[in-house]
Amino acid sequence: MPTFLSDSERSVAAAIAGLSDTNPFLPGRIDLEREALTDRFVGTGDVWRVEATLDGLNPNLRALTAAVEQLVPKLRDRLRGGARATAAELELYEALVRYLLYQRYETTWFALIERGEAGRSTTTAVSAYTRFAHDVDDLLGFAPSEAGGPALPVATDPEHLFAWGFQIRRAFYHTFRRIYGGSLPAARLRAAVWQSVFTHDPRRYRRVLFERMNDLPTLIVGESGTGKELVARAIGLSRWVPFDAEARCFREDYAKLFHPLNIAALPAPLVESELFGHKRGAFTGALADRSGWLETCTERGAVFLDEIGELPAEIQIKLLRVLETRGYNRLGETQERRFLGKIVAATNRDLEAEMQAGRFREDLYFRLCADQIRTPTLREQLRDLPGDLEELVAMAARRIVGEAEADAVADQAAAWIRENLGSEYPWPGNVRELEQCVRSFLVRREYRPRSASGESGGADGWLDRARAGELDADALLSAYCTWIYARTGSYEGAARRLGLDRRTVKAKLDPELLEQLAGSPSSD
Repeated sequence: MPTFLSDSERSVAAAIAGLSDTNPFLPGRIDLEREALTDRFVGTGDVWRVEATLDGLNPNLRALTAAVEQLVPKLRDRLRGGARATAAELELYEALVRYLLYQRYETTWFALIERGEAGRSTTTAVSAYTRFAHDVDDLLGFAPSEAGGPALPVATDPEHLFAWGFQIRRAFYHTFRRIYGGSLPAARLRAAVWQSVFTHDPRRYRRVLFERMNDLPTLIVGESGTGKELVARAIGLSRWVPFDAEARCFREDYAKLFHPLNIAALPAPLVESELFGHKRGAFTGALADRSGWLETCTERGAVFLDEIGELPAEIQIKLLRVLETRGYNRLGETQERRFLGKIVAATNRDLEAEMQAGRFREDLYFRLCADQIRTPTLREQLRDLPGDLEELVAMAARRIVGEAEADAVADQAAAWIRENLGSEYPWPGNVRELEQCVRSFLVRREYRPRSASGESGGADGWLDRARAGELDADALLSAYCTWIYARTGSYEGAARRLGLDRRTVKAKLDPELLEQLAGSPSSD
């Protein structure tokens, strides 16, 4: 009876099978590629950097794909010829087939992502699925168990595999292309996002968890300006979307599955209405029935609650009910509705301190924190890799001026930052402040950090004057109201944090100080 795998084939197969299920943003990927390719391996460093791989991605992919293209048909023919394979060997074979299918149809899935990015529907018919289904049948459409051997280890229906491939491609795109930086803190953040989507065990995810991730909320914590919404968006746009084999299309448009709500920017009644919806006449101005995000969000979607630390106590209770029972009511009605999607929340507040102060419910926190991601500060990223400054400035320049002028602006801005702010500047506003710095440089060829804005400029300036006893009560209230408003970005959010009426906050704002604080973070 023919041997299914030689020793050398087993070594290559095990490494590539490992790659098919590994977190691509962890260093273990490098070791597996080296094992699979031996002397053909091309070293690229432990961290995939956007600027280094934007055109060709991983330079080892071509060699890996070629190796799988050669190995898989051989193994298929051996199985069909009667070779006896163990259950572990069949698991290796199935993983190799998945790897091969992903590489063959990656461009098909990427074309759908480009449609979504352009605001076009991603539920159109996918003609390539016919070829994909044929390939699945050719490579997996037989049963070794019929010849007395073990069965293939997982379900191999083509629509499931097609949906899996599209999810992998989306998750890689939105994680890799939106979370910048070559530092280890940035790499760990990308790896954490990937794990939030697929968990630490992709095999279990494919078997059962792909339909159960709604029950696991994600809490993103970190300073303002560290990209918490980018993380939430990457998770929300990487959700499982089933494929309809008969219609040859995905059942939902992935680009419409992310529903963000900035709690700090809205008054409490409006937050409640936006989240839960309302019945006509539920409050003044409610002229018609309205669906909230919980109702609009489908089973495959995600509702993002930004600045959840600002959520009023009475709404915290209602959100806890949603997380525990999936039930909720629109404002002004008794009919119970069910939320089917996933909750992703973010905050720049210290929720431990908020719980101790009685402003945030402990039971709600424990419902949210099972899957927790912390976004690193810009200080941490640059401490690990100072050269990341140029890369991050270049990314900001591309967004601000476009590709044609980006390199020139980035070179000039980075040189100015090195010369005038120095390598030890702490970037209190994180990436958002860095982008503000590039904008300011573009207009005025300079940037004035808030702590260097003059006698009363920025947070440090007015705090120093307050400590020195140079501000009377009215000036102190005005400065503090302005500072809180600059951080929350709304009168309502500032009023809730200060315990004042929004009209008082508006009346107390200091326009000059507010302009000086423009470069500081408001909210994620």
